[in-house]
Amino acid sequence: MNLQATTSTLAQQLGVKPLTLGLIAASVITLAALGLFASGSHAADATKPGAAKPALTVSLTQPKSSMLTIKLAANGSVAAWQEASVGAEANGLRVAELHANIGDKVKRGQLLASFAAESVQADVALARAAVAEAQANAAEAAANADRARAVQGSGAISAQQVNQYLTQEQTGKARVASAQAQLDAQLLRLKNTQLLAPDSGIISARNASVGSVVGAGTEMFKLIRQGRLEWRGEVTSNEIGRISPGTVVLVTAPGGAQVKGKVRTLAPTVDAATRNGLVYVDLQAAEKGVANSFKPGMYARGEFELGSSGALTVPQTAVVVRDGFSYVSRVGADNRVSQLKVQTGRVVGDQVEIQSGVKAEDKLVASGGGFLSEGDLVRVVDAAKPGASTSNTAPAPVLPASAASK
Repeated sequence: MNLQATTSTLAQQLGVKPLTLGLIAASVITLAALGLFASGSHAADATKPGAAKPALTVSLTQPKSSMLTIKLAANGSVAAWQEASVGAEANGLRVAELHANIGDKVKRGQLLASFAAESVQADVALARAAVAEAQANAAEAAANADRARAVQGSGAISAQQVNQYLTQEQTGKARVASAQAQLDAQLLRLKNTQLLAPDSGIISARNASVGSVVGAGTEMFKLIRQGRLEWRGEVTSNEIGRISPGTVVLVTAPGGAQVKGKVRTLAPTVDAATRNGLVYVDLQAAEKGVANSFKPGMYARGEFELGSSGALTVPQTAVVVRDGFSYVSRVGADNRVSQLKVQTGRVVGDQVEIQSGVKAEDKLVASGGGFLSEGDLVRVVDAAKPGASTSNTAPAPVLPASAASK
């Protein structure tokens, strides 16, 4: 069946003329074609890069007012509070035994070394015998003097003989005292054959060896008294006036261990070459790990706590460092980003002080600012809402140490 026969049959069924039915069909076809063209045009328009897309999904933060500690940084050396030199008092004696080594903790009066005492013991025996002899002679002289006094004036003996007996009595007493003094000296030598710790502390050096013969005054040990350490900070002459005894200091060892101390005193003079003054800080020996992390001679960094002051702070993740400068990303009302150069200051925990460049009412990108450029469009989400979409959020940048130390 051809198209013309089909059209005639359909026209007869609808009760219209074939020409009219043809016109209706042509109109329907034309409208359908126009509809397809329009939909195709809209689809093409949708694919054109006309509508801007957000570069990143971000959460916002605002600067907040905080009270931050005012700190003054300085460098210095760790040293012993007082170091005692322990030496031999006995002269010409052989070291028989050493009872302490470097690093040992000792108590006051503890035995450190023993000397050979045979010769000293012999001298003590001789001195004891000399005392006994002197006492015997003194007793005889005293008896003679008593008899002379009894017959004095009777004419039995002359006055000259009486004076001789009385003089011998006094001489005998003096010889007893002299012999006793010699005995005491030998007993002291015997006592000095044992070298005792003059105070409690830690042995920092040992210069003696078993079998060596040492002279009087020879240094055998060095002792850090009471195990106390101090930090000697070097502070410029411009800043030393801000520090006073009792100021709290946080001292950091090269390994990262930290301990608090207090300023004990300040040097009365300033070095003419460096223009720096020394500040003596007592390190709290009771702090756990001080003995292991801090050693005399070690170079350490300290921060003096000089009070507190108000400041604007933002999370460290909001700050991005480029080319040595710090920036934050501010989001405007149109959700577009503007990069602001800021001056950072103190760092406390995860917060960093902003000294200039932002206002308290500014809305800043909390993290991911390193992935944004000037004028970028962002999509803002509420960081407080759990489950908020963060699939496009960049990882938080890490603030370099150079910026954190400003």
